[in-house]
Amino acid sequence: MKRRITFFQRPEAPFEANQAVLTSKSLAIRGLDAAREDRVTFGLDDLPQELRDVLQQSHELRLRWTTERSYDAVTPLASRVSPGLHVHYTPLAAEQTSEALCSLLRTVFGAGVDCTKPEDTFITPPLLSTRFAASASLQFYAQLPSLQPLVEFIQSSACSQRKVGGAECNKHASSLLTAETVDIDYDSISHALTVSTLWASAPNGGWTEDIQKPASGADQVEFGLLGAEPGIEPQEIKMGGLLAVVGQDKKMKPTMFSFPSRHHPLPNDAGYVVSFSTPTGLHPTMSISITPSGVQRPPAPSDATCALHTYLTLPSAVFGDQYQLGTSDPLFLESHNLAALRAVAGETDLEAPDWAVQRWGSNWLFELTTPSTDSLQSNWTATIPLHLRYLAPSESGYQTADVPWPVVFWACTAEDGTKMGVNPFDRTNLGWDGLFGPRTMFYQLHPKGEHLVESVDVPVLKLTGEGLFKAKNIELGTCIAILLGFLWVLWRLVRVSWSASVSAESRPARSADGHVKKE
Repeated sequence: MKRRITFFQRPEAPFEANQAVLTSKSLAIRGLDAAREDRVTFGLDDLPQELRDVLQQSHELRLRWTTERSYDAVTPLASRVSPGLHVHYTPLAAEQTSEALCSLLRTVFGAGVDCTKPEDTFITPPLLSTRFAASASLQFYAQLPSLQPLVEFIQSSACSQRKVGGAECNKHASSLLTAETVDIDYDSISHALTVSTLWASAPNGGWTEDIQKPASGADQVEFGLLGAEPGIEPQEIKMGGLLAVVGQDKKMKPTMFSFPSRHHPLPNDAGYVVSFSTPTGLHPTMSISITPSGVQRPPAPSDATCALHTYLTLPSAVFGDQYQLGTSDPLFLESHNLAALRAVAGETDLEAPDWAVQRWGSNWLFELTTPSTDSLQSNWTATIPLHLRYLAPSESGYQTADVPWPVVFWACTAEDGTKMGVNPFDRTNLGWDGLFGPRTMFYQLHPKGEHLVESVDVPVLKLTGEGLFKAKNIELGTCIAILLGFLWVLWRLVRVSWSASVSAESRPARSADGHVKKE
Protein backbone atom coordinates (compact mmCIF):
# COMPACT_ATOMS: atom_id res chain seq x y z
CA MET A 1 0.00 0.00 0.00
CA LYS A 2 1.26 3.45 -0.93
CA ARG A 3 -0.08 6.60 0.70
CA ARG A 4 0.50 10.19 -0.41
CA ILE A 5 -0.56 13.02 1.91
CA THR A 6 -0.40 16.49 0.40
CA PHE A 7 -1.28 19.78 2.10
CA PHE A 8 -2.00 22.78 -0.13
CA GLN A 9 -1.52 26.11 1.61
CA ARG A 10 -2.96 29.33 0.34
CA PRO A 11 -0.51 32.24 0.06
CA GLU A 12 -2.11 34.10 2.98
CA ALA A 13 -2.03 31.08 5.34
CA PRO A 14 0.63 31.29 8.11
CA PHE A 15 3.28 28.59 8.55
CA GLU A 16 5.99 27.97 11.15
CA ALA A 17 8.75 25.37 10.98
CA ASN A 18 7.48 23.60 14.13
CA GLN A 19 4.12 22.89 12.49
CA ALA A 20 5.67 20.03 10.49
CA VAL A 21 8.40 18.08 12.32
CA LEU A 22 9.94 14.97 10.76
CA THR A 23 11.69 12.27 12.82
CA SER A 24 13.04 8.84 11.95
CA LYS A 25 9.73 7.18 12.85
CA SER A 26 6.98 9.76 12.36
CA LEU A 27 5.87 13.12 11.07
CA ALA A 28 4.14 15.50 13.49
CA ILE A 29 1.65 18.00 12.07
CA ARG A 30 0.39 20.74 14.38
CA GLY A 31 -2.29 23.35 13.66
CA LEU A 32 -1.70 23.42 9.91
CA ASP A 33 -4.11 25.63 7.94
CA ALA A 34 -4.33 24.06 4.50
CA ALA A 35 -6.44 21.99 2.16
CA ARG A 36 -5.56 18.30 2.23
CA GLU A 37 -5.53 15.45 -0.25
CA ASP A 38 -4.98 11.84 0.79
CA ARG A 39 -4.22 9.40 -2.02
CA VAL A 40 -3.96 5.70 -1.14
CA THR A 41 -3.00 3.07 -3.71
CA PHE A 42 -3.91 -0.58 -3.10
CA GLY A 43 -2.83 -3.72 -4.90
CA LEU A 44 -5.52 -6.24 -5.77
CA ASP A 45 -4.29 -8.57 -3.01
CA ASP A 46 -5.10 -5.87 -0.42
CA LEU A 47 -8.77 -5.70 -1.38
CA PRO A 48 -11.84 -7.70 -0.29
CA GLN A 49 -12.69 -10.62 -2.57
CA GLU A 50 -16.06 -9.20 -3.73
CA LEU A 51 -14.38 -5.97 -4.82
CA ARG A 52 -11.51 -7.83 -6.46
CA ASP A 53 -13.91 -9.95 -8.53
CA VAL A 54 -15.60 -6.87 -10.00
CA LEU A 55 -12.32 -5.09 -10.74
CA GLN A 56 -10.93 -8.10 -12.57
CA GLN A 57 -13.91 -7.88 -14.95
CA SER A 58 -13.31 -4.17 -15.61
CA HIS A 59 -11.12 -2.45 -18.14
CA GLU A 60 -11.57 0.76 -16.15
CA LEU A 61 -13.77 1.82 -13.26
CA ARG A 62 -13.73 5.41 -12.03
CA LEU A 63 -15.98 6.85 -9.33
CA ARG A 64 -16.34 10.56 -8.60
CA TRP A 65 -18.25 11.67 -5.52
CA THR A 66 -18.80 15.30 -4.50
CA THR A 67 -20.55 16.70 -1.45
CA GLU A 68 -23.73 18.76 -1.64
CA ARG A 69 -22.07 21.38 0.57
CA SER A 70 -20.43 24.39 -1.03
CA TYR A 71 -16.64 24.47 -0.81
CA ASP A 72 -13.73 26.49 -2.18
CA ALA A 73 -11.67 24.70 -4.81
CA VAL A 74 -7.94 24.91 -4.25
CA THR A 75 -5.20 25.03 -6.88
CA PRO A 76 -4.30 22.63 -8.49
CA LEU A 77 -7.48 20.65 -7.58
CA ALA A 78 -9.86 23.08 -9.27
CA SER A 79 -12.06 20.74 -11.32
CA ARG A 80 -15.64 20.08 -10.28
CA VAL A 81 -18.52 17.70 -10.89
CA SER A 82 -22.15 17.99 -9.84
CA PRO A 83 -22.95 16.77 -6.30
CA GLY A 84 -23.54 13.03 -5.99
CA LEU A 85 -21.92 9.81 -7.17
CA HIS A 86 -20.70 9.54 -10.77
CA VAL A 87 -19.57 6.14 -12.07
CA HIS A 88 -17.59 5.74 -15.30
CA TYR A 89 -17.19 2.14 -16.37
CA THR A 90 -15.73 0.19 -19.28
CA PRO A 91 -16.07 -3.62 -19.11
CA LEU A 92 -13.08 -5.78 -19.93
CA ALA A 93 -14.95 -7.49 -22.77
CA ALA A 94 -16.96 -5.41 -25.23
CA GLU A 95 -20.16 -7.50 -24.92
CA GLN A 96 -19.71 -8.44 -21.28
CA THR A 97 -22.79 -8.09 -19.10
CA SER A 98 -22.76 -8.50 -15.36
CA GLU A 99 -24.91 -7.65 -12.36
CA ALA A 100 -21.91 -7.84 -10.03
CA LEU A 101 -20.99 -4.16 -10.44
CA CYS A 102 -24.47 -2.91 -9.52
CA SER A 103 -24.63 -5.34 -6.61
CA LEU A 104 -21.29 -4.01 -5.37
CA LEU A 105 -22.39 -0.38 -5.73
CA ARG A 106 -25.49 -1.07 -3.64
CA THR A 107 -23.38 -2.87 -1.03
CA VAL A 108 -20.76 -0.13 -0.81
CA PHE A 109 -22.90 3.00 -1.19
CA GLY A 110 -26.28 1.84 0.11
CA ALA A 111 -29.66 0.80 -1.20
CA GLY A 112 -30.29 4.32 -2.51
CA VAL A 113 -28.14 3.47 -5.54
CA ASP A 114 -30.83 2.44 -8.04
CA CYS A 115 -28.76 0.14 -10.23
CA THR A 116 -29.71 -3.26 -11.67
CA LYS A 117 -27.44 -4.09 -14.60
CA PRO A 118 -24.99 -1.75 -16.37
CA GLU A 119 -26.51 -2.46 -19.78
CA ASP A 120 -29.96 -1.43 -18.48
CA THR A 121 -29.22 1.30 -15.95
CA PHE A 122 -26.09 3.05 -17.28
CA ILE A 123 -26.08 5.46 -20.21
CA THR A 124 -23.66 5.68 -23.12
CA PRO A 125 -21.84 9.03 -23.28
CA PRO A 126 -21.69 10.85 -26.62
CA LEU A 127 -18.45 10.52 -28.57
CA LEU A 128 -17.99 13.78 -30.42
CA SER A 129 -14.75 12.70 -32.05
CA THR A 130 -12.78 9.46 -32.38
CA ARG A 131 -9.76 11.35 -31.04
CA PHE A 132 -11.40 11.67 -27.61
CA ALA A 133 -10.62 8.35 -25.97
CA ALA A 134 -10.73 9.60 -22.38
CA SER A 135 -14.40 8.78 -21.81
CA ALA A 136 -15.52 5.45 -20.40
CA SER A 137 -18.07 3.49 -22.42
CA LEU A 138 -20.81 3.65 -19.72
CA GLN A 139 -21.87 6.26 -17.16
CA PHE A 140 -24.07 6.19 -14.07
CA TYR A 141 -25.22 8.78 -11.54
CA ALA A 142 -26.90 8.54 -8.15
CA GLN A 143 -27.77 11.21 -5.64
CA LEU A 144 -25.69 10.36 -2.57
CA PRO A 145 -25.79 13.02 0.17
CA SER A 146 -23.61 11.05 2.61
CA LEU A 147 -20.79 8.50 2.48
CA GLN A 148 -21.95 6.76 5.65
CA PRO A 149 -22.59 3.43 3.81
CA LEU A 150 -19.07 3.56 2.34
CA VAL A 151 -17.58 4.20 5.79
CA GLU A 152 -19.46 1.24 7.25
CA PHE A 153 -18.35 -0.98 4.36
CA ILE A 154 -14.68 -0.05 4.84
CA GLN A 155 -14.84 -0.59 8.59
CA SER A 156 -16.59 -3.96 8.29
CA SER A 157 -14.41 -5.31 5.49
CA ALA A 158 -11.00 -3.71 5.06
CA CYS A 159 -10.45 -2.53 8.66
CA SER A 160 -11.63 -5.76 10.28
CA GLN A 161 -9.24 -7.80 8.13
CA ARG A 162 -6.17 -5.80 9.11
CA LYS A 163 -4.18 -7.44 11.86
CA VAL A 164 -2.42 -4.19 12.78
CA GLY A 165 -3.83 -0.68 12.76
CA GLY A 166 -7.49 -1.53 12.91
CA ALA A 167 -8.33 1.48 15.10
CA GLU A 168 -6.36 3.77 12.82
CA CYS A 169 -8.14 2.31 9.81
CA ASN A 170 -11.54 3.01 11.40
CA LYS A 171 -10.48 6.58 12.14
CA HIS A 172 -9.41 7.21 8.55
CA ALA A 173 -12.64 5.68 7.25
CA SER A 174 -14.76 7.94 9.48
CA SER A 175 -12.89 11.00 8.20
CA LEU A 176 -14.55 10.46 4.80
CA LEU A 177 -17.76 11.89 6.28
CA THR A 178 -16.21 15.39 6.30
CA ALA A 179 -14.53 15.18 2.89
CA GLU A 180 -15.57 17.34 -0.07
CA THR A 181 -14.63 14.91 -2.85
CA VAL A 182 -13.71 11.22 -3.07
CA ASP A 183 -12.29 9.68 -6.26
CA ILE A 184 -11.81 5.93 -6.78
CA ASP A 185 -9.85 4.77 -9.84
CA TYR A 186 -8.98 1.38 -11.28
CA ASP A 187 -7.68 0.31 -14.67
CA SER A 188 -6.61 -3.06 -16.01
CA ILE A 189 -3.15 -1.80 -16.98
CA SER A 190 -1.91 -0.82 -13.52
CA HIS A 191 -3.97 -3.44 -11.62
CA ALA A 192 -4.12 -0.96 -8.73
CA LEU A 193 -7.00 0.78 -6.97
CA THR A 194 -6.40 4.43 -6.04
CA VAL A 195 -8.61 6.31 -3.57
CA SER A 196 -8.16 10.10 -3.49
CA THR A 197 -9.91 12.18 -0.84
CA LEU A 198 -9.99 15.98 -0.65
CA TRP A 199 -10.72 18.20 2.33
CA ALA A 200 -10.90 21.72 0.93
CA SER A 201 -10.33 23.39 4.31
CA ALA A 202 -8.77 22.54 7.64
CA PRO A 203 -10.86 21.63 10.70
CA ASN A 204 -11.14 24.05 13.61
CA GLY A 205 -7.66 24.62 14.98
CA GLY A 206 -5.96 23.30 11.86
CA TRP A 207 -4.67 19.83 11.01
CA THR A 208 -3.03 18.10 13.98
CA GLU A 209 -1.83 14.54 13.44
CA ASP A 210 1.06 12.17 13.99
CA ILE A 211 1.80 10.22 10.82
CA GLN A 212 3.69 7.06 11.73
CA LYS A 213 6.24 5.14 9.71
CA PRO A 214 4.55 2.13 8.05
CA ALA A 215 4.92 -1.14 9.94
CA SER A 216 5.53 -3.06 6.72
CA GLY A 217 8.55 -2.39 4.55
CA ALA A 218 6.37 -2.82 1.47
CA ASP A 219 4.21 0.17 2.47
CA GLN A 220 5.20 3.79 1.97
CA VAL A 221 3.92 7.16 3.16
CA GLU A 222 4.85 10.26 1.17
CA PHE A 223 4.28 13.76 2.55
CA GLY A 224 4.07 17.09 0.77
CA LEU A 225 3.47 20.64 1.95
CA LEU A 226 2.98 22.79 -1.14
CA GLY A 227 1.82 26.19 -2.24
CA ALA A 228 0.73 27.22 -5.72
CA GLU A 229 1.78 30.22 -7.77
CA PRO A 230 0.99 31.30 -11.35
CA GLY A 231 3.36 29.77 -13.87
CA ILE A 232 5.42 31.53 -16.50
CA GLU A 233 3.02 30.41 -19.23
CA PRO A 234 -0.77 30.92 -18.88
CA GLN A 235 -1.41 27.17 -18.94
CA GLU A 236 1.19 26.41 -16.25
CA ILE A 237 0.94 26.07 -12.48
CA LYS A 238 4.03 26.42 -10.32
CA MET A 239 4.26 24.54 -7.03
CA GLY A 240 6.82 24.94 -4.27
CA GLY A 241 7.26 23.59 -0.76
CA LEU A 242 8.57 20.59 1.18
CA LEU A 243 8.55 16.86 0.44
CA ALA A 244 9.48 13.81 2.53
CA VAL A 245 9.05 10.04 2.79
CA VAL A 246 8.12 9.20 6.40
CA GLY A 247 10.59 6.75 7.92
CA GLN A 248 13.14 7.12 5.11
CA ASP A 249 14.12 10.79 4.87
CA LYS A 250 15.91 12.44 7.78
CA LYS A 251 14.68 15.90 6.86
CA MET A 252 12.18 17.45 4.51
CA LYS A 253 13.46 18.43 1.10
CA PRO A 254 12.60 21.75 -0.53
CA THR A 255 11.13 21.49 -4.00
CA MET A 256 9.97 23.71 -6.85
CA PHE A 257 8.35 22.47 -10.04
CA SER A 258 5.84 23.57 -12.67
CA PHE A 259 3.56 21.76 -15.07
CA PRO A 260 0.84 22.55 -17.62
CA SER A 261 -2.61 21.97 -16.17
CA ARG A 262 -5.97 21.46 -17.85
CA HIS A 263 -7.95 22.87 -14.91
CA HIS A 264 -7.56 26.35 -13.46
CA PRO A 265 -9.70 28.21 -10.92
CA LEU A 266 -11.03 31.67 -11.68
CA PRO A 267 -11.04 34.44 -9.02
CA ASN A 268 -13.45 33.90 -6.14
CA ASP A 269 -15.87 36.53 -7.42
CA ALA A 270 -16.36 34.56 -10.66
CA GLY A 271 -19.33 32.52 -9.49
CA TYR A 272 -22.85 31.45 -10.34
CA VAL A 273 -26.16 30.65 -8.65
CA VAL A 274 -28.74 28.10 -9.82
CA SER A 275 -32.47 28.37 -9.19
CA PHE A 276 -35.85 27.38 -10.63
CA SER A 277 -38.55 29.87 -11.44
CA THR A 278 -41.71 29.42 -9.35
CA PRO A 279 -44.25 28.01 -9.60
CA THR A 280 -42.47 25.18 -11.39
CA GLY A 281 -45.47 23.10 -12.44
CA LEU A 282 -44.50 20.30 -14.83
CA HIS A 283 -42.28 22.55 -16.94
CA PRO A 284 -39.59 24.06 -14.69
CA THR A 285 -37.02 26.51 -16.04
CA MET A 286 -33.48 26.32 -14.68
CA SER A 287 -31.81 29.72 -14.28
CA ILE A 288 -28.01 30.01 -14.11
CA SER A 289 -27.08 33.48 -12.88
CA ILE A 290 -23.40 34.29 -13.45
CA THR A 291 -21.51 37.20 -11.89
CA PRO A 292 -19.97 39.84 -14.21
CA SER A 293 -16.44 38.54 -13.65
CA GLY A 294 -17.59 35.02 -14.52
CA VAL A 295 -18.59 35.98 -18.07
CA GLN A 296 -15.33 37.79 -18.78
CA ARG A 297 -12.80 35.97 -20.92
CA PRO A 298 -10.44 33.89 -18.74
CA PRO A 299 -6.67 34.53 -18.67
CA ALA A 300 -5.96 32.06 -21.45
CA PRO A 301 -3.38 32.68 -24.21
CA SER A 302 -4.47 35.45 -26.56
CA ASP A 303 -4.58 33.08 -29.53
CA ALA A 304 -6.84 30.58 -27.74
CA THR A 305 -10.52 30.26 -28.61
CA CYS A 306 -12.70 30.29 -25.49
CA ALA A 307 -16.38 29.57 -24.87
CA LEU A 308 -18.51 29.43 -21.74
CA HIS A 309 -20.21 26.07 -21.06
CA THR A 310 -22.46 24.37 -18.55
CA TYR A 311 -22.83 20.62 -18.00
CA LEU A 312 -26.11 19.37 -16.52
CA THR A 313 -26.66 16.09 -14.70
CA LEU A 314 -30.41 15.46 -14.67
CA PRO A 315 -31.99 12.52 -12.78
CA SER A 316 -34.69 10.52 -14.55
CA ALA A 317 -37.54 12.62 -13.10
CA VAL A 318 -36.27 15.70 -14.97
CA PHE A 319 -35.46 15.85 -18.67
CA GLY A 320 -35.02 18.20 -21.57
CA ASP A 321 -36.55 18.22 -25.02
CA GLN A 322 -33.59 17.65 -27.31
CA TYR A 323 -35.57 18.93 -30.30
CA GLN A 324 -36.45 22.15 -28.53
CA LEU A 325 -33.04 22.72 -26.94
CA GLY A 326 -31.12 21.54 -29.99
CA THR A 327 -32.75 24.10 -32.27
CA SER A 328 -30.78 26.62 -34.32
CA ASP A 329 -33.56 29.20 -34.08
CA PRO A 330 -31.74 32.43 -33.10
CA LEU A 331 -34.79 33.92 -31.41
CA PHE A 332 -35.17 30.96 -29.04
CA LEU A 333 -31.44 30.79 -28.28
CA GLU A 334 -31.08 34.53 -27.70
CA SER A 335 -34.09 34.60 -25.39
CA HIS A 336 -32.36 32.05 -23.13
CA ASN A 337 -28.75 33.26 -23.62
CA LEU A 338 -27.84 29.89 -25.10
CA ALA A 339 -25.39 29.45 -27.98
CA ALA A 340 -26.03 25.77 -28.75
CA LEU A 341 -26.67 22.33 -27.35
CA ARG A 342 -23.31 20.59 -27.84
CA ALA A 343 -23.98 17.09 -26.51
CA VAL A 344 -26.74 15.04 -24.91
CA ALA A 345 -26.81 11.47 -23.61
CA GLY A 346 -29.26 9.34 -21.67
CA GLU A 347 -33.03 9.30 -21.27
CA THR A 348 -34.76 11.79 -23.58
CA ASP A 349 -38.12 10.06 -24.13
CA LEU A 350 -40.72 12.83 -24.04
CA GLU A 351 -43.69 10.64 -23.06
CA ALA A 352 -42.43 7.96 -20.65
CA PRO A 353 -43.42 8.32 -16.96
CA ASP A 354 -40.67 8.05 -14.39
CA TRP A 355 -41.55 4.49 -13.36
CA ALA A 356 -41.10 3.32 -16.97
CA VAL A 357 -37.59 4.79 -17.28
CA GLN A 358 -34.85 2.23 -16.62
CA ARG A 359 -31.73 4.33 -16.97
CA TRP A 360 -30.72 6.85 -14.33
CA GLY A 361 -31.24 10.07 -16.33
CA SER A 362 -29.35 12.24 -18.79
CA ASN A 363 -26.37 14.59 -19.29
CA TRP A 364 -26.49 17.84 -21.28
CA LEU A 365 -23.62 20.06 -22.45
CA PHE A 366 -24.59 23.62 -23.45
CA GLU A 367 -22.52 26.45 -24.78
CA LEU A 368 -23.68 29.76 -23.28
CA THR A 369 -23.57 33.17 -24.85
CA THR A 370 -21.71 36.02 -23.16
CA PRO A 371 -22.37 39.78 -23.28
CA SER A 372 -20.63 41.75 -25.99
CA THR A 373 -19.14 44.20 -23.49
CA ASP A 374 -16.94 43.74 -20.43
CA SER A 375 -18.68 46.56 -18.55
CA LEU A 376 -21.55 44.37 -17.34
CA GLN A 377 -23.02 45.76 -14.12
CA SER A 378 -25.39 42.93 -13.12
CA ASN A 379 -25.46 39.16 -13.31
CA TRP A 380 -25.75 37.43 -16.67
CA THR A 381 -28.51 34.81 -16.63
CA ALA A 382 -28.93 31.81 -18.90
CA THR A 383 -32.17 29.85 -18.72
CA ILE A 384 -32.82 26.24 -19.73
CA PRO A 385 -36.45 25.05 -20.09
CA LEU A 386 -36.91 21.52 -18.73
CA HIS A 387 -39.76 19.07 -18.17
CA LEU A 388 -40.86 16.78 -15.34
CA ARG A 389 -41.97 13.22 -15.81
CA TYR A 390 -45.15 11.83 -14.27
CA LEU A 391 -44.19 10.50 -10.84
CA ALA A 392 -45.89 8.00 -8.56
CA PRO A 393 -48.91 9.23 -6.54
CA SER A 394 -48.44 10.43 -2.97
CA GLU A 395 -50.63 11.25 0.01
CA SER A 396 -49.75 14.95 -0.14
CA GLY A 397 -50.26 15.31 -3.88
CA TYR A 398 -46.61 16.25 -4.41
CA GLN A 399 -43.31 14.48 -4.96
CA THR A 400 -39.83 16.00 -4.71
CA ALA A 401 -37.31 15.85 -7.53
CA ASP A 402 -33.76 16.76 -6.47
CA VAL A 403 -31.66 18.35 -9.21
CA PRO A 404 -27.91 18.84 -8.60
CA TRP A 405 -26.34 22.12 -9.63
CA PRO A 406 -24.57 21.93 -12.98
CA VAL A 407 -20.92 22.82 -13.40
CA VAL A 408 -20.08 26.02 -15.29
CA PHE A 409 -16.70 26.50 -16.92
CA TRP A 410 -14.78 28.14 -19.72
CA ALA A 411 -13.20 25.81 -22.28
CA CYS A 412 -10.22 27.22 -24.19
CA THR A 413 -8.17 25.58 -26.89
CA ALA A 414 -4.47 25.34 -26.05
CA GLU A 415 -1.52 25.65 -28.40
CA ASP A 416 -0.74 22.63 -30.54
CA GLY A 417 2.56 21.98 -28.77
CA THR A 418 1.11 22.07 -25.26
CA LYS A 419 1.32 18.78 -23.37
CA MET A 420 -1.20 18.04 -20.64
CA GLY A 421 -0.05 14.64 -19.44
CA VAL A 422 2.41 15.53 -16.67
CA ASN A 423 0.12 17.02 -14.01
CA PRO A 424 0.47 14.85 -10.86
CA PHE A 425 -2.77 16.26 -9.43
CA ASP A 426 -4.98 16.25 -12.52
CA ARG A 427 -8.50 14.82 -12.27
CA THR A 428 -9.75 13.13 -15.40
CA ASN A 429 -12.90 11.20 -16.35
CA LEU A 430 -15.25 13.83 -14.98
CA GLY A 431 -17.90 13.13 -17.59
CA TRP A 432 -17.61 16.47 -19.37
CA ASP A 433 -13.85 16.77 -19.90
CA GLY A 434 -13.86 13.87 -22.37
CA LEU A 435 -16.16 15.88 -24.66
CA PHE A 436 -13.29 18.24 -25.48
CA GLY A 437 -9.90 17.83 -27.11
CA PRO A 438 -6.91 16.58 -25.09
CA ARG A 439 -5.27 20.01 -25.06
CA THR A 440 -8.32 21.99 -23.93
CA MET A 441 -7.88 24.12 -20.81
CA PHE A 442 -10.77 24.59 -18.40
CA TYR A 443 -11.39 27.58 -16.15
CA GLN A 444 -13.84 26.75 -13.38
CA LEU A 445 -16.49 29.09 -12.01
CA HIS A 446 -17.41 28.76 -8.33
CA PRO A 447 -20.95 27.81 -7.22
CA LYS A 448 -22.19 30.38 -4.73
CA GLY A 449 -24.67 28.59 -2.50
CA GLU A 450 -24.81 26.71 0.77
CA HIS A 451 -26.58 23.64 -0.66
CA LEU A 452 -25.78 22.65 -4.23
CA VAL A 453 -28.96 20.67 -4.89
CA GLU A 454 -32.31 22.21 -5.86
CA SER A 455 -35.53 20.50 -4.74
CA VAL A 456 -38.46 20.83 -7.14
CA ASP A 457 -42.02 20.06 -5.99
CA VAL A 458 -43.76 17.92 -8.60
CA PRO A 459 -47.60 17.78 -8.60
CA VAL A 460 -48.83 14.18 -8.65
CA LEU A 461 -52.04 12.27 -8.02
CA LYS A 462 -53.19 12.60 -4.40
CA LEU A 463 -53.87 9.26 -2.73
CA THR A 464 -55.91 10.54 0.19
CA GLY A 465 -58.23 13.42 0.90
CA GLU A 466 -61.83 14.44 0.37
CA GLY A 467 -63.55 15.72 -2.69
CA LEU A 468 -64.48 14.61 -6.15
CA PHE A 469 -60.90 14.31 -7.43
CA LYS A 470 -59.42 12.01 -4.82
CA ALA A 471 -57.51 8.96 -6.08
CA LYS A 472 -60.26 6.34 -5.64
CA ASN A 473 -62.83 8.48 -7.42
CA ILE A 474 -60.44 9.11 -10.32
CA GLU A 475 -59.61 5.41 -10.55
CA LEU A 476 -63.30 4.46 -10.49
CA GLY A 477 -64.14 7.17 -12.99
CA THR A 478 -61.39 6.01 -15.33
CA CYS A 479 -62.68 2.44 -15.22
CA ILE A 480 -66.26 3.60 -15.87
CA ALA A 481 -65.11 5.78 -18.78
CA ILE A 482 -63.19 2.88 -20.33
CA LEU A 483 -66.17 0.55 -19.89
CA LEU A 484 -68.61 3.06 -21.39
CA GLY A 485 -66.25 3.68 -24.28
CA PHE A 486 -65.98 -0.05 -24.96
CA LEU A 487 -69.77 -0.50 -24.83
CA TRP A 488 -70.28 2.45 -27.18
CA VAL A 489 -67.80 1.05 -29.73
CA LEU A 490 -69.43 -2.40 -29.43
CA TRP A 491 -72.90 -0.87 -29.88
CA ARG A 492 -71.78 1.03 -32.98
CA LEU A 493 -70.31 -2.14 -34.49
CA VAL A 494 -73.50 -4.09 -33.81
CA ARG A 495 -75.65 -1.29 -35.24
CA VAL A 496 -73.58 -1.07 -38.41
CA SER A 497 -73.71 -4.85 -38.85
CA TRP A 498 -77.49 -4.91 -38.25
CA SER A 499 -78.09 -2.04 -40.69
CA ALA A 500 -76.05 -3.80 -43.38
CA SER A 501 -78.08 -7.01 -43.01
CA VAL A 502 -81.45 -5.17 -43.13
CA SER A 503 -80.35 -3.27 -46.21
CA ALA A 504 -79.34 -6.49 -47.96
CA GLU A 505 -82.74 -8.12 -47.23
CA SER A 506 -84.72 -5.14 -48.54
CA ARG A 507 -82.74 -4.77 -51.74
CA PRO A 508 -84.61 -6.08 -54.92
CA ALA A 509 -83.30 -9.33 -56.33
CA ARG A 510 -81.40 -9.15 -59.63
CA SER A 511 -81.04 -11.65 -62.44
CA ALA A 512 -77.76 -12.99 -63.61
CA ASP A 513 -77.58 -10.33 -66.33
CA GLY A 514 -77.96 -7.55 -63.73
CA HIS A 515 -81.67 -6.67 -64.40
CA VAL A 516 -84.18 -6.52 -61.65
CA LYS A 517 -86.58 -9.42 -61.76
CA LYS A 518 -90.27 -8.62 -62.02
CA GLU A 519 -92.88 -10.84 -60.54
